[in-house]
Parts: sequence; structure tokens; C-alpha cells
Amino acid sequence: MNPLIPLFVVTPLVGAFLIMITGRFIKESDKYLTSFVLLFLVFISFYSLLTTGENLSVYKVGGWEPINKVPIGIYMVMDGFTSIFVCIINLIGFLSAFYSSSYIKRYTAGNYFYALFCLMIAGMNGVVLSGDLFNIFVFLEISVISSYALVAFGVEKNELEASFKYQVLGGLASFLILFGIGFIYWKTKTLNIADIKEVFNAGYDKSYYLFVQILILSGFGLKAAIIPFHAWLPDAHSSAPSPISAMLSGVLIKAVGIYVIIRLFFNMFAVSEGMAILITTLGTLSMVIGVFLAIGQWDIKRLLAYHSISQMGYVVLSVGIGMTLVSRGANQEVASLAIAGGIFHLINHAAFKGLLFLNAGAIEYTIGTRDLKEMGGLAKSMPVTSATSFIASMSISGIPPFNGFFSKLIIIIAAIMAKFYLLAALAVIVSIITLASFLKFQRYAFYSKSDVMKNPQIKEVPFPMVFSMVILSIICVLLSLLAIPDIRDAILTPAVNILTDPIKYSSIIIGQ
Repeated sequence: MNPLIPLFVVTPLVGAFLIMITGRFIKESDKYLTSFVLLFLVFISFYSLLTTGENLSVYKVGGWEPINKVPIGIYMVMDGFTSIFVCIINLIGFLSAFYSSSYIKRYTAGNYFYALFCLMIAGMNGVVLSGDLFNIFVFLEISVISSYALVAFGVEKNELEASFKYQVLGGLASFLILFGIGFIYWKTKTLNIADIKEVFNAGYDKSYYLFVQILILSGFGLKAAIIPFHAWLPDAHSSAPSPISAMLSGVLIKAVGIYVIIRLFFNMFAVSEGMAILITTLGTLSMVIGVFLAIGQWDIKRLLAYHSISQMGYVVLSVGIGMTLVSRGANQEVASLAIAGGIFHLINHAAFKGLLFLNAGAIEYTIGTRDLKEMGGLAKSMPVTSATSFIASMSISGIPPFNGFFSKLIIIIAAIMAKFYLLAALAVIVSIITLASFLKFQRYAFYSKSDVMKNPQIKEVPFPMVFSMVILSIICVLLSLLAIPDIRDAILTPAVNILTDPIKYSSIIIGQ
């Protein structure tokens, strides 16, 4: 058993508990303790990424062994796909928390903020590490309930309204997920993902099976905010404090939505062509509709929120293409390339979208508005924010040599090789519209003439905010290295292999 696995959940839970105690007696201890906890998680996350590779390690909570090859205990699983996600969650979490140490000064009750932040991290780590459906649901609720409170943290009208809408639709999603889990347990008498796979392989009612798949896809699709389940996202992401917006868009919708969809539809359900085409269609709609909803926005954070829908469309589209090819049993190399492209873009999105929300927070922190029409000329007074937002804007737009170009290129090449020519063309068109949207952002925020630029009080944001933005901008450049075959094989290929070979996933767990 891997003793590091439970630390991803236990450490932030203990951190949240200690923050609530120490925050009452030691001033500003909450921000230092949070940064320390998350920095520790970053180290063990990257250690896990570098040491896991093609291996799969299991931690059995309480030491419960399988009985007649039936896993009766709680299993936490670390594989090539999981290790990527824990790196994303904890790295973006650490940078957002460090950024918050200056940003959150405008709010009161910082210890509540940081405790909720740690709980959100613990929940997301738990979701990606859980090997059974019940604990995925439990950790999902820990993370999203924390996020409901964090969205409303400003307790202004807009924040409370956005949080209420988020809770209503989040509650509906949780109901659908729990309903689906109940139906699965009714038929299989187990909740372990690998064990469910074995039971389904032994035979199932196709109409019942399809009904359960639709419930699960709808529930986690709502959590991921893919179209048509996206209504809550623009308000929630734009109203939350900016470091929380970075977490919601850069991490949360992936960990509690996209990750679970990919994991379950590859490693639990049998891959079917009909479901693969449905997932590909949802991804395409998200990619196209999201960008058209974004381009007309003048509120920076709403613009970025709609682009989250569009960019997640790329991920779902690419993984759907790979799933379609797997279901047909043909072009397995192209299928692997498509899935790798989707995972690569998911990693890239965490970096550049997290950075863009931190940039938006820096602008709002300095001039007190998110309206592009009220900005202008900020490049001279906020050079770091300007430079890092330019890197992030070019990354999301797919301009070389930044990371977004290479992941989009892999997705487009995979679509062409799979003969999905229309989808490849749409991906190119959406990227061009994305570029137009972010050129507008750059022009109105940093380069157009405005009365704002004449205000001598406007200056660069404090060091913690600058540090997080600079590190993420460097990551946006360095992630381009994942396009190099040797590096891609070391990082992305183990994730692709565990998804495309579900027998490997289930046999190792049940055989443990």
C-alpha cells in the first residue's frame, strides 16, 4: 500500500481544523498555515507523478482485504491519470492560496476563508483518489459545499444570488448522481468501480444500463458545466473572489466533473459508440456555443467564465473522439493521441485559465471594476499583470510557442486522422474567435487610452499576487514541453493507457 495516498485528504482536513483554532489566537496564522499545507501537498503530488508512471497503487482504508476477490473496504487509487490531477489540484491550490494572502485583506474572517479553501482541496483530492462511487460522492459534496460558501464570501447581492443559483443546480446534479449510484448498487450490489466493471462484464440489461449512463453523465455534466448544463457557471465564477474563480474554473469543474466522466466511462462502463458520439457532441456544442457567448462580454470574469465552457469543450470533444475510436476497435493509436490531446489541454487550461482569473483579480483589486469599458492604459502602471495576462491570452488562443497551441494542434491532428474533418475545422474556427476575444481584452484593459491611466495611485499589485501570476505564466511556457514525445510518453501516456485498458485497472484492484 502507498502510505502517501491518504495524506492528500488527511493533510488539508487537519489543516482546516487547525486554521479555525489558530486563527482565533494568532493573527494571520491562517494564511501561513494554508500555504504550508498546500506546499507540502505540491511536493508529494509531483513525487507521486514522477514515481507512479505505469504503476497503479492502492491504499485500503482500515486495511480491509478483499473477500473472495470482492473489495469490501474503501479503496483509494493512485495511477497515471490520478497523479496528473492531484498535481493540478494542489499546485493551482497553492498558488491561489498564496495569492489570497494579499487579495483577501479586503474581506473579514480570513480564517473561515482558508478553512473552506482547505476543505475544497481535500474534497477534490478525495474525488480523484476514490476507487468507489460512494466516496466519490462524499468527497464531491465536501468540495462543492465549500465552494458554495466561497462563492458567496463577499456577501453582496450578486455573490449571494450567484451562490444560490449554484446551489440549486449543484443540488440537482448531486441528486442525479446519487440516483444513478443507487441504481448501479441495486443491480450490482457493489460500489467499487473495478468490481462494478466486472459485474457489468458478466451481463446487463442494455436499456437499464443506458438509463444509468444518462443519469451519471447528466449529473457530472452539471458539475463540469458542459452545455447544456452550464447555466450556473458564469454567475458563480464571476461573482466569487478571484482566487476562488481560479480554483473553480482551473480545477473544480475538472476534478468533480470532467475527471469523473472520463474515469467512469472508460474504467467502469463498457465503451459504446452511441455514448461516445453523445459525449463528442456535447463537447462540440460546448466548444462552439461557449466561445460565441464569451465574445460579447464586457465583464472580464464573465468573459473568462464562458471561455471555460468553450475550452472544456475541446477536452470533452477530444476524449469523445478517442472514445468513439475505441468503441469501434480501430485506429487505436489515433484514439490514444486524441485522449492524450484532451488530457494535455485539460492540464494547459488549468494553468492559463487560473492565471487569467488571477489577472482579472489583480485588475479589480487595483481599479475596483471588472468592466473593460472602464479600463485602459494599465500596461504602464501594471507591467507584470499586463505581461502575464498577455502570455495567458496567447496560450488560451492557441498561439505558438505557448502551451495551448500544442494541445489544440494535437486535438486537431487527431480529429483529422480520425476523419472527423468538421470537428477539426470547428476547433480551428473557435480558436480564431477565442483570439479575437482576448485581443479585445488586451486592448481595452491594457493599451487603449483612458482616464484610468492618468490616476497616479494605480500601481502593481502586492508581491504574493505577483508571485502567483509569474509562476503560472512560466508554467504556461514550460507546459509546451509536453509536446516532446519523450516527455509526453512519461507524463501523458500512463494516463492514456490506464483509460484505454480498463482490464488493467480492474484486475490490479480486485487482484490486490
